[in-house]
Amino acid sequence: MRKTLIAATLAAVALPAITPVMADPPRWAPAHGYRNKHGDIDYRRTDNGIRYWRGEDGRYYCRRGDGTVGLLVGAALGALLGRAIDTHGERVTGTVLGAAAGALIGNELAKGPTRCR
Repeated sequence: MRKTLIAATLAAVALPAITPVMADPPRWAPAHGYRNKHGDIDYRRTDNGIRYWRGEDGRYYCRRGDGTVGLLVGAALGALLGRAIDTHGERVTGTVLGAAAGALIGNELAKGPTRCR
């Protein structure tokens, strides 16, 4: 009985490891998924690294960062700066105001002046 239980346990553990996984291939894989259905998208890059492409309707589309990293870094640095400036009392007000101002400034700096058109 003991050997049967061990064999059944090993089979239950090993069987999922050897069976193929039925998942969709990644979108970037050649001739799979989106590109296979909709055709290959011709991406181009500007000098500052923004990718853009021409859609089926003839309009140009682009993708660029949304400024999340700048928001987080700006909030952290703004909180530290606000805490250092506000030296009276609990210093919470300076920290919160500095974090808010730093987040706004960092977000705008990370997005940059380039607009997608």
